[in-house]
Amino acid sequence: MMDFFFATIFSLFSIVDPPGAIPVYVALTSDRPLHERNKIALQTSLYFLLILLAFFIAGNYILSFFGLTIHALRIAGGMTLLISGFGLMSGKFAKRRGYDKEVEKQAHENKQDIAFSPMAMPMLSGPGSISYLITQYNHHPDWSDRWMIGAAILAVAFLVWLCLRMAPVLFKIFGSGGLNAIARIMGFIVIAIGVQFIVDGLVHLVMEMR
Repeated sequence: MMDFFFATIFSLFSIVDPPGAIPVYVALTSDRPLHERNKIALQTSLYFLLILLAFFIAGNYILSFFGLTIHALRIAGGMTLLISGFGLMSGKFAKRRGYDKEVEKQAHENKQDIAFSPMAMPMLSGPGSISYLITQYNHHPDWSDRWMIGAAILAVAFLVWLCLRMAPVLFKIFGSGGLNAIARIMGFIVIAIGVQFIVDGLVHLVMEMR
């Protein structure tokens, strides 16, 4: 049971990649006082938690509403994870998450709230993590497993808060090069998860067609 719990944390953390969001967070909050940066870090992690829990719980209803099968979601989610993984490995994380320099410029000029957008969504809780959790919900009908997944989401939200809270220190220690290296490693893992999703989806589709 604990193996499943930690495996889920590791997979979700790799998909979300909080270290990859650190350079963007540092750039957006560099001119803000410490107490405000800490507040943004907490708000971002809470928004992240609520978004992923909402999609995890309501995912089945969303599939039913649009008439989608879990196998189709696995394939689509796998393709999304492949794109995210290649983005991490190529160093284009921010661009693939819908972030650009214009967002940074507007945030500095208007002092706008960045906790929900762009930090919580789409930087951290994007299509990859959402499709992963919906698939996990359907793949594990036992409620004890689902509670474990929910606890894993909470644990990753805590790790998101920790990464953002320590962002300036981590950025000084690792620098852009170090964080990019971590992102590339996580990108490789995310690609592997995406391939497995696609294979599982195709296998089940072929079996149903027989």
